[in-house]
Amino acid sequence: MVNRRDLNPEHSPQAAYGARLRSSREARGWSQEDLAGHTGYSSQHISAVETARKPPTLRFSRSLDSALGLVGTPDAFERAWGEIRRGSLLEGFPEYVGFEGRAAEIRLYEVGVLPGLLQTPEYAAVLAASAVKRGAITADQASERVSIVAERQAALVRTPPPLVLAVLDESCVRRPVGGADIMDAQLARLEEFAELPNTVLQIAPFDMAERRPFDLPLYILTLPNRQLMSYAESAHQGHLDRESTSALHLLTAYHQLQAGALSQAASVAMISQLRKGSP
Repeated sequence: MVNRRDLNPEHSPQAAYGARLRSSREARGWSQEDLAGHTGYSSQHISAVETARKPPTLRFSRSLDSALGLVGTPDAFERAWGEIRRGSLLEGFPEYVGFEGRAAEIRLYEVGVLPGLLQTPEYAAVLAASAVKRGAITADQASERVSIVAERQAALVRTPPPLVLAVLDESCVRRPVGGADIMDAQLARLEEFAELPNTVLQIAPFDMAERRPFDLPLYILTLPNRQLMSYAESAHQGHLDRESTSALHLLTAYHQLQAGALSQAASVAMISQLRKGSP
């Protein structure tokens, strides 16, 4: 009862999430132990989320939706999780992550920094810490960003796994982040990624110049029902487009990007040379 009095849904989106979780659980006559049995999380974990002592994650939210019969509904906890993230993530990105975790095919293009799906934890932590130093996000939001990177990568380890095609601007692999050791480990991660049976890795070299069809990061998803959607972002804005017609035009341009990029073998060779310290 003490936790019930202390929890104020108006205090923060996280507190509102916890209050709604408790309300939904009790409406079904379930104890925290009962819900734990349906989700695979401990009753202590559920208690911590309900009282806003622990932030909810994407995986936890999906487990709740499955247990409570809310998958795909307006009241889904996955949606509430997305709202919490809007304070530190670009508009449209939380919703995009939900679709990404279900996609059959993922095509991405990134500029300047490596995409979250390919980042090591150390690389991700350096980027988040830099955002904190600039005053762009709080330390708590930085921690959440790193957690989201891990959750996105974990969601890709499923049967069957999605096809992931990644084209990286050359700036992604040449821009040093976090020092020599962190960058070397990150480049090694790219080499490992390229060896997977369900991935393709290509570098778009600088000399593509004006032939490069995109100037900003782009993600194109193919869902299991073959629906296409795209997500694009600038420094301050993200946009999720669910229209297959729009995404189809981008897909054509993406194929042109792949045609002009280095082959996977040449891309891996470039990464290997960078690890050896060669230009």
